Amino acid sequence: MEADARTIISVETMINAPVETVWKNWITPENIVVWNVASKDWHTPYVENDCRMDGKFRYRMEAKDGSTGFDFIGKYEEVKIYEQITYTIEDGRKVKIIFTSEDNQTKVIELFEAETENSIELQREGWQAILDNFKNYVEIRLEQISASKWKI
Repeated sequence: MEADARTIISVETMINAPVETVWKNWITPENIVVWNVASKDWHTPYVENDCRMDGKFRYRMEAKDGSTGFDFIGKYEEVKIYEQITYTIEDGRKVKIIFTSEDNQTKVIELFEAETENSIELQREGWQAILDNFKNYVEIRLEQISASKWKI
């Protein structure tokens, strides 16, 4: 018997930063704990990330009021530095992230298999919100770094 085909959801953004900067911020735990939220009432207080083939990750995601939380756990299947990350979440769903350098910008596309508890639109909105937070985080950090270089 064949497994049911899962719906693939796609979210994307264009970040005003070189791909090397985007990549570093995507995979570094001390950065992930800052940008990995879908809304202001949630946070990611803890991250383990071994971003290499067969490496594993664990992000602890919690409501700030302590009412709920979960571990987002997975295993990397493929890692092509500055190009692509593919992983499988603990529940068996696949995720692919594609990084494309365009001049001094980076396009990030995430493709993920939908789960069955929440609507497709709700899932798309949540993943897009996290990706938008990532974009803002990277661009603001670059501005701060650039501004500090020009201080006298």
